[in-house]
Amino acid sequence: MTDPVAQLPSELDQLPDRDPEETAEWAASLDAVTKAAGPHRAAYLMRRSLQHAEGAGIALPKLLESDYVNTIPTSAEPAFDGDLEMESKITAWNRWNAAAMVTRGARYGVGGHIATFASAAWLYETGFNHFFHGKEGDGSGDQLYIQGHASPGIYARAFLDGRLSEQQLDNFRQESGGDGLPSYPHPRRLPWLWEFPTVSMGLGPLSAIYQARFNRYLTNRKIKDTSNSHVWAFLGDGEMDEPESTAALALAAREQLDNLTFVINCNLQRLDGPVRANFRVVQELEGAFRGAGWNVIKTLWGNAWDELFQLDTTGALIRRLREVPDAQFQTYATRDVAYIREHFFGSEPALVELAKLLSDAKIAECFYSSRGGHEARKVYAAYRAALEHKGAPTVILAQTVKGYTLGKGFESKNANHQMKKLSIDEFKGMRDLLGLPIPDSAFQDGLVPYGHPGADSPEVRYLQERRAALGGPAPARRVHAAALPEPEERAFKALYKGSGKQEMATTMAFVRLVKDLMRDKETGKRWVPIVPDEARTFGMESLFPSAGIYSPLGQTYDPVDRDQLMYYKEAKDGQILNEGITEAGAMADFIAAASSYATHGETMIPFYIFYSMFGWQRTGDQMWQLADQLGKGFIVGATAGRTTLTGEGLQHADGHSHLIASTNPASLNYDPAFAYEIAVIVKDGLRRMYGPDAEDVFYYLTVYNEPKQQPAMPEGVEDGIVKGLYRFKEGTPASADAPRLQLIGSGTAIHWVLEAQELLAADWGVTADVWSATSWGELRRDALECDEALLRGEERVPYVTQALSGAPGPVLAVSDWMRAVPDQISQWVEQDWSSLGTDGFGLSDTREGARRHFGVDAQSVAVAALAQLARRGEIPASKVKEAREKYGM
Repeated sequence: MTDPVAQLPSELDQLPDRDPEETAEWAASLDAVTKAAGPHRAAYLMRRSLQHAEGAGIALPKLLESDYVNTIPTSAEPAFDGDLEMESKITAWNRWNAAAMVTRGARYGVGGHIATFASAAWLYETGFNHFFHGKEGDGSGDQLYIQGHASPGIYARAFLDGRLSEQQLDNFRQESGGDGLPSYPHPRRLPWLWEFPTVSMGLGPLSAIYQARFNRYLTNRKIKDTSNSHVWAFLGDGEMDEPESTAALALAAREQLDNLTFVINCNLQRLDGPVRANFRVVQELEGAFRGAGWNVIKTLWGNAWDELFQLDTTGALIRRLREVPDAQFQTYATRDVAYIREHFFGSEPALVELAKLLSDAKIAECFYSSRGGHEARKVYAAYRAALEHKGAPTVILAQTVKGYTLGKGFESKNANHQMKKLSIDEFKGMRDLLGLPIPDSAFQDGLVPYGHPGADSPEVRYLQERRAALGGPAPARRVHAAALPEPEERAFKALYKGSGKQEMATTMAFVRLVKDLMRDKETGKRWVPIVPDEARTFGMESLFPSAGIYSPLGQTYDPVDRDQLMYYKEAKDGQILNEGITEAGAMADFIAAASSYATHGETMIPFYIFYSMFGWQRTGDQMWQLADQLGKGFIVGATAGRTTLTGEGLQHADGHSHLIASTNPASLNYDPAFAYEIAVIVKDGLRRMYGPDAEDVFYYLTVYNEPKQQPAMPEGVEDGIVKGLYRFKEGTPASADAPRLQLIGSGTAIHWVLEAQELLAADWGVTADVWSATSWGELRRDALECDEALLRGEERVPYVTQALSGAPGPVLAVSDWMRAVPDQISQWVEQDWSSLGTDGFGLSDTREGARRHFGVDAQSVAVAALAQLARRGEIPASKVKEAREKYGM
């Protein structure tokens, strides 16, 4: 026989074989086993050998998949620490009330989801009864990322616990009256209960990883010991299709985040049908997580399957389970036993013989209901093993039936995600299955009742005793953070005085300010600089040696630039989170730091700096997550604007992020033109977010990479800077009857506007006043609030109207953004309004070329201003044509 090893070129061919004869003997032995006992026996021996080698400490690559069986056999399950009968009663009440709440809400057409919690009930209940630590014990408690569609079950448990009333349950998805329950985990809507918004699928798993990582960051920087906190993320198998769900798996393994457990509810269904119709999602997920370095625990089968596995002396059952696709297994759960005997057991003679030993009742039990995720002992064993595993995060793949206990009309049906209610007869069947003491007389007027055993019942006492032992209610959000002291004024004064003749980009001005603020004795350590690579692009390399880049391993190598002043320094207590090329990861960092004041009672001040084009556009969903989680901090879009970043082209030219940011009510958006404006805005932001009357907002600042001389701050402009508009430079009239207008610029556009002011005066005898618009968004927010006040009978005048009141001539607004950004405020400006902007795709060119292309350079501004005056009849129309020719347009 030809040596099979010789036929398989691999990396082993590069290694010296010290004993080819021994190698050949091993290969011959394997061939002999294959010939005598079959390939399955040979595979079994090889896997046993690998298992033995791993136990002996021999370093070998691990297999990415195991058989389609439980990782923890029944014989190895730990003793169950609880009263299973009592917990079954509690779970039954919660199943009932979750379904009742959604069904009752269907009367008003508000919808809701029933099937998800029905499949995952024991995954949550086992955790609440035995594992999830609350916030009233030592430390911060655990962080729970609840699967969004399972929220009815969490509300049902809070009702049983006395934290919610029947009236509140009846207000599920009806929040406008002030006493309702949000559809999903929304901290901003129910801030005493929910901590983490999760229903924008994919963001939960990503955030959970970075939350676990941030917990370690706090410990390593000696800000708070979080070693007793564990992060639990409950996810759906369909949710794992989202790219964010698996984007940071390697990070979690690389940093050995054994304070993190994913619990993936593998009910084999996504929203419209099977997750992997022709494949097996559990096996696929196992391979992905093992490959990334995670500890994988599969909890697939309930105790009823033990008998089947014991009877499987040939391995035929395990082979069959490994080959049946998910959609077919879903079908088994909905068909009769005869179908299962024919289509599952009829595939080979050994299975036919095995099936003869099984009753119809046993087959029905196994294929209809007996899943690992439906049995408390199985789930308990998996959770216990996850907590005991050290050196890597754990994922638990728990198999369930979607819609379990809701009846044959729901269970494993493709449409069950969209099914919003049960009939009265279905509820009665569910009641009988769960053994609940709810009489037929309770179904009055066709309305399903809520069920509760009583505030002093054994079930409620047991539930509350278990929670008390674990540190109080969960989930729960608590805010105990004290206001931060104001930083010393010295850091801000450095920018107030300007740069003199030295040129400095506003990006650099912001970095200088933060660098000085990080030296503050009281609050300096609470700054969390976050950057997705390219820190050097933003001038942040000066922070490397002083603040250090966070790494749980410290620095295990000699950096190549160690002999330079600003060398690349990693440290276990490093302050900077340098995430590599992942805006999503950096944003997840920011969210964890921005909400640390509630999660851990430790207020942190994150600032996240990035290419502005790849912030709101790429991770805008996470900005909404941040707002929902009531996070605070500074998001900084650097190299902003559509014409400032030269040579980069279409996808790098941001002319629209302020428009996207303006859609988020929690985001305060500023486009400062000068260094002193940045200082004023940041100082006011620290007051608003971290002062005695802290607000649940965050800041979006855009800064530019165009070096300019930074002027000193004029007198008395601070209020205007914060509100969004102030007059920076009044024009000097050439004569008493000289035409006049108002030029408003934001960000880097202020420099084109100032040059246009000079051109208008020198070439055309036109006087222009120049205004700096630090925030189009805040001007609009104030105006909208004034409009709302009018509806209540309150007379308020918008600030932008007040500021420009009586200013002579028309108004021309100019920015490096599309015109819709400044046009946000046009309806509240009493003067004639027009704007210039950078609508369209970006392009590669010099700054001057790009600005001429978009018609926003100083000459274009001057021509547009003259055109406005000509339309009003204040100058001859011929002057506009003359100006176009003069400026080469």
